Amino acid sequence: MHFAINTGTMVKRKLNNKVRSAAAAILGLCFFLILVAGLPGQSKDEDKISLNFSGFIKTDVLYDTRQTTSIREGHFLLYPKDRALDPDGQDLNANDTFHILSIQTRLALKITGPRALGAKPTGYVEAEFFGHSDPDINGFRLRHAYLKLNWTKSEILIGQFWHPMFITESFPEVVSFNTGAPFEPFSRAPQVRFTWTEKRLSFSLTALSQRDFASTGPDGVSTVYFRNAAFPELNFKVACADKDFLLGAGINSLRIVPRLSTATGYKAGEAIASVAGYAFARLKTTPLTIKTQLVYGGNLHHLTMLGGYAVTEIGEPPALRWQYTPVNTGSAWIEFQTNGSKWQAGIFAGYSKNYGARKDIVGSVYSRGDTIDHLFRLAPRIIFYAGKVRLAQEIELTSAAYGPRDIRGRVSPERTVTNLRLLFAAYYFF
Repeated sequence: MHFAINTGTMVKRKLNNKVRSAAAAILGLCFFLILVAGLPGQSKDEDKISLNFSGFIKTDVLYDTRQTTSIREGHFLLYPKDRALDPDGQDLNANDTFHILSIQTRLALKITGPRALGAKPTGYVEAEFFGHSDPDINGFRLRHAYLKLNWTKSEILIGQFWHPMFITESFPEVVSFNTGAPFEPFSRAPQVRFTWTEKRLSFSLTALSQRDFASTGPDGVSTVYFRNAAFPELNFKVACADKDFLLGAGINSLRIVPRLSTATGYKAGEAIASVAGYAFARLKTTPLTIKTQLVYGGNLHHLTMLGGYAVTEIGEPPALRWQYTPVNTGSAWIEFQTNGSKWQAGIFAGYSKNYGARKDIVGSVYSRGDTIDHLFRLAPRIIFYAGKVRLAQEIELTSAAYGPRDIRGRVSPERTVTNLRLLFAAYYFF
C-alpha cells in the first residue's frame, strides 16, 4: 500500500507496518459494523439500539464592571467581591474585566434499546469543555451519565444527573451559565432516584453522593467529608403537574464528617447533619411563562448557594474535639419569559439571605459568603432564534451586602457592592 505526494515529481513511500495494520483494523471494523447493521435480525424496532447525538456550540462575550467571585475565569459568576482598600483608600476590586469563552460547548449522546426488566431503558451521556478546575479550563468533563428504566407508572434513574433540588421542569432560563446560582440550587451528583407517577401527581425519593459539587471543610472543598459520613444524602419530592402547570415541594437531608482526627492527633469523627426544604411552581400561558422557587436550609454549599457550617464547641484538652452547627440560608427567585417562536424576552429576579446559625460560633466557619448578609440580582434578557442559531443578550446586575458577622454568624451589612455584567451569547444547536 503506497501514497504519493506531488512536489513536482511523484515520490512513493511505503507506510509503516503498524500504520498499515491499524488502517486494516479500522476498515475491518467499519465493514463489520455495516454488516451487523444490515442483518435481518436487527430489523425489528424493538430489537434496535438507537444512538442520537446532539449538543450545541456556545460562545459568551463577557464584560463586568467589578472583580467577582466566580468560577472558570469569571464565566460562572456568583457575586461581586467585597471592597479591598489600598493604603490610599482605593478599592482594588473596583476594576472592570472582559473575556470571550467557548467552554460551555456541549456534546450529548442518547441511547435507547430493547426493553429490559419489563421497562423501557434509556442511556444518556453529556459532556462539555468547562474543565474540572480553573487550571483545567477547556478540559472535557462529564456532566450527566445515567441509565433510566421506565415502566407505566414508575421510573428508576441510576447515574449522574441534576440534584433533585434543581427542578428540570422549572429552572431559570437565563443566558448566563450560572443558571440563577447562587439563588437557584445548582448541582449535579451521582444518585439513585425512584419516581412514582399517578395521573398528575408524582413522588420521588433519591439517594445521592457528591462528585463535582462538594461540601467544604478544614481541607477545602472535597468529597471526603461526605464519604466519611458513610451515608447518602436523601431527598424526597412531590409534585402536581400538567402541560401548563407545575406545583411541588420537597425536603433534603445531608450528613458529613469534617474531620477524622483532631489537631492534637486524637480520633475524631463528629458529624454535622442539616436539612433543607424547598417549594417550586410554574405557570405557562399563551404569551408568558412564570417560574419561581423558594429554598431554606443549612449547609447548602454543595448546591452552589450561600451557607455552610461552623464550629460551636471545642472539647476539653488534650483531644480538642469539635461540634458543629449549620449556617442557614434562605433564597427566592422568580422569572417571567415570553413564549414567542422567533423573539423572546425575559427577566430574572433573585434574593438570598444569610440567617446565621442557631448556636454560638466559637471556632472556624466553613461557608460560602460568610461575610455577606444578602444578595440581590436582576437580569433582563432578549433572545433571537433563527433556525438552529440563537443569539442572546443579557444584562445581569448583582449586589452583595457585606459586613462583620456576630457570634451566631449573622452579618450586619455596612456596605453594598454591585457588579453589572453585559453578556452576549451565540449558540448553534445540532
